This record gives sequence, C-alpha cells and structure tokens, in this order.
Amino acid sequence: MRGRPFLAVVLAIVLSAFALGLGGWWLVWQRSPLRLGHHALVMPRAARFVPAQAALSLYLFSDGEEPVAYARAVAPPRQRRAAAATVARLRDGAFAAAGLDYRNELAAWLAPEIGLALLDDSGSSGDWLLVLRSRDDDGARRFLQRFWQSRSLAGTDLQVSSYRGMGLISGRGALVGSEPVPLATALVDDDLVLLASGRGVLERALDVSQIDDLNQAGQPRLVRGLERLQEGAALLVARPTAMRDWFALPLPEDGDGRPALLLAAVQPEGLGLRLRGLLELPVLPAGLEPVDAGRREALLAGLRGHPSRLALLQNPAALQQSPLVRPLLSRLALDAARDGAAGPLPALVAAADAGPLLLADGPQGWLLGSPLDQPPPEALEPALAAAGLIEAPLEVGERSLQVWTHLEAGPSRGGAPRAGRGGAAAADQLQAPLAGWRLVEGDLAWWGRNLALVEERGDRPGQQLRQRLDALGAPRAPLQWVVDGEVARELLRDWQPWRLLSVLAGGGLDGPVQGLALALEPDGQGLAWQAHLDFDA
Repeated sequence: MRGRPFLAVVLAIVLSAFALGLGGWWLVWQRSPLRLGHHALVMPRAARFVPAQAALSLYLFSDGEEPVAYARAVAPPRQRRAAAATVARLRDGAFAAAGLDYRNELAAWLAPEIGLALLDDSGSSGDWLLVLRSRDDDGARRFLQRFWQSRSLAGTDLQVSSYRGMGLISGRGALVGSEPVPLATALVDDDLVLLASGRGVLERALDVSQIDDLNQAGQPRLVRGLERLQEGAALLVARPTAMRDWFALPLPEDGDGRPALLLAAVQPEGLGLRLRGLLELPVLPAGLEPVDAGRREALLAGLRGHPSRLALLQNPAALQQSPLVRPLLSRLALDAARDGAAGPLPALVAAADAGPLLLADGPQGWLLGSPLDQPPPEALEPALAAAGLIEAPLEVGERSLQVWTHLEAGPSRGGAPRAGRGGAAAADQLQAPLAGWRLVEGDLAWWGRNLALVEERGDRPGQQLRQRLDALGAPRAPLQWVVDGEVARELLRDWQPWRLLSVLAGGGLDGPVQGLALALEPDGQGLAWQAHLDFDA
C-alpha cells in the first residue's frame, strides 16, 4: 500500500515533465521560421478592402523577416547567407516598387499579413492598393507621420481630407532618385495602413469595405477555395484579365456567364516551393479522365535514355482540342512533337492517341510510349504516306522494329557532283534518313527517332524526374509534366511574372532552379492543379 503514493508522485512528475516539454516545443515551434510552410489559410483582413472585381491580388501571411529567416534555416550552411540575401533583395525590391523603403520605414513595425491588389488591369500602369498591418497602434501612426513628413520636406504638396469618417492624406511621393507618383494613405482600426496609387483608389477601397458583396472577403468562391487549399504562406487570386495578361492563359469564351477564377496557395517546402491551386472555368476541357495507375507505372518503368523532360497525358487527342489546354501542351509537353526537326511522327501519334501517352525528350531526341493499340499503326498510314514516309521492317539486335523513312536527294559520294554526258552534273544520290521507329514490348508500344534509344535502358533512366513527378502526389492526373533544371530555367525566363520577380530581386533567381513539375486534374466546377519548384541544395 505504501508504494501507491510513491507511484502517484512519479506519475505526476512524468506528466508534468511531459506537459512542460510539450509546452516548450510549442513555444519553440511558434517562433521557428519553419512554421511558415504550415500556415493555415484564413480569410485575410486586407481582402475586405479589395474590390471583388480586382484583376489580381496577393496576400502574404508573414511579415518582411519570416521569409528571409526561412531561407536561412533551410539552406545548406555554406549557402545560408546567399539564400537569405536573395530573398531580402526580392522583399526590398517589391516594397521599393511601391515607393517604400523597407529597412528604414517598415521593418520596425510591420506585422503579418500583407495584401497587394491590382484593381483594374494587370499592366504596370494600373491602379493598385497595398494593405499593411502594424504590430501595435503606435507603429502605424508613426510610420504615416514620418512617411508624409519626409515627402513634404522633399517638396510634395499634401492634401488632408476626410472620407467615411477617416482621415486621408494624398500627394506625390517616391524614394530618393525615383520619379514621384500619386499616393494616398489611410489608417483603419489603428493598426491597418492602406496605401494606394491615388485618392480615388483609396476611396473605392473604403467603399467596398462596407458591403460584403463588393469586396473579396465576402465572395463565396474565395471562401470555398480557402477551405479546399487549407495551408499556404501566400494566396494569389486572379480574374480573367490578369490570367490572360500575366499568365498567358487563353480562357474559353462561352459558358454559363460565370467568370473564370484562379486561386493559388504558395507553400515553402524544404528547398523548394509547392504551389496548389484551383482554376474555376465556365467550360471544362474534354478528355480529362484519370490516368490508370497500372498503365502509368508500366510506361515509366519502360522509359529509356536520359530525358530532360517527361509528360504523361491521358487522352492527348481530346486535350489538344481544348483552347485552354492546347497552348499548355504545346509549351510544356509537346515541344518535341511541334519541332519541325523532329519530323511529323510524334505530332501524328499524339493527335490520334486516346492515352495514356508518355512523352520524353532529351539529348538523344524524343521518345513516346503508348498502349499497344493507341494508336494502331494502320490508322496513321494515310497521314504518313501524305508526308512522304515509307514503312519498312528493321532488325536491331534481337528486336524487330517498324521504321519509317523518306527519300531525299543527297550529295554524291566524294562530295562533288559527277559530270554526265555533255558536261552536265549527274543527279545527286537518293538517301533515306530515318523519320521514326516503333517497337512493341508486351502491351506497350514505343516510338522514337534515334535508334540508340532502342537498346539503351540503363539503370532506371530519368530517376530524378520520376521522383519529382511522384512527389506531386497526383498519380492519376490526366496531365503530368516534369522538367530538369536547364529546361525549367529556360521556361521561367520567358514567363512574365518570373521576369518581374527577377527585376525586383536584381537578378539571380533562376540560377538555383533545379527542376519543375506540374499536375492538372478536374475538380468539381474547375481544375485542381499543383506545381513544385526545386532549388539547388
């Protein structure tokens, strides 16, 4: 009986230690920069001031220091300073574009969250609104006093007015050495600073904040999207104008009158960035059936060569008929098929294939993998004949291939034309270069142009690309695509948002990029998509 009090004391001590440890862990986690990758998405306060029809809005659920600390925490020891400096340059450049000096004007008081909206169009000259939150009431007030005091001393004429019971200050301001631009500010609830590209823009923001139907915070589609996405360090909302101008998405014109809407959650994940989003469309593309998991694994297992990009498509023949998906396929997946140097065969196969179809491209040329009857070779015969291709059998080692060649005139042997009767040059010799081949392996058919790919299997070729594809966690998505670092850097350099980010950061963003993966699949009234951008370790 005497042992019971002792056991009770021991149990109490253990439970107390466990509680203290759990509480300490929670405090450490709350202060950890790694928490940025697991931020729960909630409706931003700034969304109350953003008009529902705003072309583009971006909400950051962090202050100006957390992204820098996160980059420093996840980077290898030798690269921590460089990684933190890159993110800091991007941050400083973004605020400088709005005429703000982050280190001297914002760092001391800025708190999570930050909201930015382009209201009427996505051009650089459009109206914009910036919403900043202060850690305390005094921080926001001191900022506004110093902000306009410094602009006033620089010769800016200020106008002080009242609107909806709030004080508005407007004038022209800029950083030293920059062209002054119209600016207007207001203080809301003592801790929110509204900074806009003019007094009219600011008055519009205050107007819509009074009616839920007119601002983004009161939009049911946005509320549902946040519930679906759940986590993210940043949220992007884009309407058709911005989707066309910024992201080059050719949206379908017909539908039920419901405008397209793009939601994207940005979530840091180790050394990479994961983007998850929803694209609500008035009309869904046809042919978005899920990929059979067994066929997918069989195609990836049969891959050969050293590809620098892979794409897996379900029903590519139907997907290419969609005005939204067709340009995406042409840019991301079917570059090899569209390349005139690749010959007509890959484009013909993709146009007749009901899928799934695996496309690979690399230094050794293009490679396609499909089910045995997708498409049957005889279905391609009329188009191949019209392209001047001739079919023939060919033995390569112990493998029997079906090949297509085309006749063309080539130089005579020796490189110089031979003289015929009367001194005329003889016709050049005919040559039959290879346009493509087809190999049957089990219930799969492989198509390519370089005969070296017939025998070259290697040890799990394209292993890194396949790992990136699997990391997306969407094995049944009807469009799956992944590229290595070199191809990813080339694509990003041509993408307008990436060019803008590079300018704000002073360059140097694409160098560490090591890969990019994307998956797209139907989801209710639109498309669910996710992408992963890998950076150098």
